[in-house]
Amino acid sequence: MIRLAPMLESEFEAYLEKTIPGYAADNVEAGYWSGEDALERSRKAFERLLPEGVNTKNQYLFHVEDVETNQRVGIIWLNAQTESPRPTGFIYDIEMDVSFRGKGYGKQAMLAIEEKARELGLKSIGLHVFAHNAVAKGLYEKIGYQVKSLNMTKDLD
Repeated sequence: MIRLAPMLESEFEAYLEKTIPGYAADNVEAGYWSGEDALERSRKAFERLLPEGVNTKNQYLFHVEDVETNQRVGIIWLNAQTESPRPTGFIYDIEMDVSFRGKGYGKQAMLAIEEKARELGLKSIGLHVFAHNAVAKGLYEKIGYQVKSLNMTKDLD
């Protein structure tokens, strides 16, 4: 079993130090960004989405913790889009630490964030998954997420 523990402001910088380069690398691997400017583009994206850090309105950043061991096993970040007629959520980030992958924590975190979304009055949750992340894509499909849109690219060089 897991619990979601709110990320503290004092933990936020460490989160960014790890996540910004990872997001940049994913965008380079997907062919969306060049390696030269990927890190800066990633940094700007996080600054835009989280201008007030963990205190940014409608942004919920959590550590995923194992209830039995009290160990942190990953993170999950939910954005609540409450201004629309049908309030929705968007998972901007979910990541289990490497040593805890394949043990069911990701699935438990997804189900726990769905419960949090219900508490916030959200009617649906969306997310983005890079095509090269087959493991994550499989998990999301397994727990009921469906493709609603699909971007396709053909490299010409």
